[in-house]
This record gives sequence, C-alpha cells and structure tokens, in this order.
Amino acid sequence: MSQAQTIVADSVSIEKAASKPKVPAGKKQESRGVNGTLVTLIGLAILFTGWSLAVKYLNVPTYILPAPSAVWNALWSGIAVSPSSPLGYYLPLWGTLKNAALGLAIGSGLGLLLGSLMAESRLIEKLIMPYAFALQSLPKVAIAPLVVIWFGFGDGSKIAISSLLAFFPMLINSFTGLRAVEPERVDLMRSLSASRFETYRIVKLPNAAPYIFAGLDMAVVYALLGTIVAEFLGAQQGMGVVITQAQAVTDVAGVFAALVILGAMGILLHGIVRGLEARIVHWGDRGRK
Repeated sequence: MSQAQTIVADSVSIEKAASKPKVPAGKKQESRGVNGTLVTLIGLAILFTGWSLAVKYLNVPTYILPAPSAVWNALWSGIAVSPSSPLGYYLPLWGTLKNAALGLAIGSGLGLLLGSLMAESRLIEKLIMPYAFALQSLPKVAIAPLVVIWFGFGDGSKIAISSLLAFFPMLINSFTGLRAVEPERVDLMRSLSASRFETYRIVKLPNAAPYIFAGLDMAVVYALLGTIVAEFLGAQQGMGVVITQAQAVTDVAGVFAALVILGAMGILLHGIVRGLEARIVHWGDRGRK
C-alpha cells in the first residue's frame, strides 16, 4: 500500500499548492486577527454602553435587568476567591466542564463510529438513520427527566444528556463528509487493490475531516448545554445549580454573571476546536474567507 499512499499524498499536495493564496499566509492571518479583535472590542463597548444607558435612563428595575456594574460585582465576587472555595465559580464550573467533556467524548465518538458505518453500508444507513432522526426530533427537555430517573441525580445523568446532544451533529456531519468523497479517488484506491479500511483511512477520513470538525464545533456547545439542562433538574454541583440558586433568591445579577461565564466558556471551546482544525485540517478551505 505504499504506492497508494504515495499517489494520494501527491494529489493532496498538488491541490494544496494550487489553492495557496497569493498573499503571504502569515500577513493575511495577522491582519484578519487584528480586525476581528478590534470589531469584537467595539461591539462590546457599544453593548455595555447601551446597556448602562438603558438601565439608567429608562429606569429598568434591577430584578428585570441589572446594571453592568452589578453583574461585574457578582462576577468578581465568585472569581476573586480561592479555587477550592465553595462560594466561588471554580468548583461548579469544573464539575460542569468535566461532565460535558465526558459526554462530548462519548457522543461524538459514537456519532463518528455510526456515521462511518452508515457511509460504508447502505443497509446500516437504512437501519440507523430513521431512528437517529426520530431521536433528534424528541424535545430534550421532555426526555431529560426520564434520563435523570434512569441514571440518577449524579454525574451519570449529566453525561448521558450531554452525550445525547453531542451525538447527532457528529453523526450527520461525519456521514455527509464520508459520502462527499470524489468517486475518482475511491476508484484509484480500488485500482491499487486497497482494502476498504485503507480507502477509509487514506482517502475518505481526510476528505471528511472538515465536516467532522464542523460537527465537533456544534457538538461541544451542545454537550455543555446538555450538562446545564441536566443540572437544572437535579444536581449537587455545577453552573446549573448556581443559576438555580441565584434564581431562588432573585439574584438576577448572579444569574447574569453565571451566564457570562458560560458564554465565555462557549467562545473558548469554539476557539479550541477551530485551533485544532487549523492544525489538523490544514488543507481545507474552511475559515479562509
């Protein structure tokens, strides 16, 4: 199979050389990063300025929309403590991220496996695809109490719901990417007497990598969302518990502070996935424009 790998590698190298931009990559990425950061900072400044003015001059009650300063004070009170303090955000955030990571690994791994099997076999596709869509169409808020009953109020139910939400994006994207491979490449591998697994590993999986990372980009956010939903229903620790406790005492600023943390974590996780994609799928066109 060294001949097959050499031919496929040469074809990929030719495609990368042909698609290389005229402008130096380093300068292009640097200018895009600076512009993106500047736009983000301007957007945040406009948002907080409008927020402060609306609360001040429209006399919005604090139990409806607290001022940015009140949210900042609540956020700082949970950050400026020891990481081991039960009064801070560190322990709840760690519990949520741990369960979300386990759920993401299970759900995305299972989605990739079944998506690959469906792409390789029409029979498996017809067997699994209808049930996958039926499962996805079920409202997760309705089945979450059942999951809690089955797995208990511990980490098991959080991981299960997180896996459930992360499963479908990876399933569909991996299946679509594996089916999108050019027939000519598959025919080339067959002419070189390559096995189905070798064709999958050398041709189909690299071709589907941008699709897989797109599914992972959605799955990582869904996994975090699924963990929070499970924590709302019953948990001892987690950001969902922090939000529930703040709502119980009408601490709207505390709720906003927890939401800010979750939003920041979503952006961070998205950035991690995109960074991994840029390093691994360096031949893809996604994100260039």
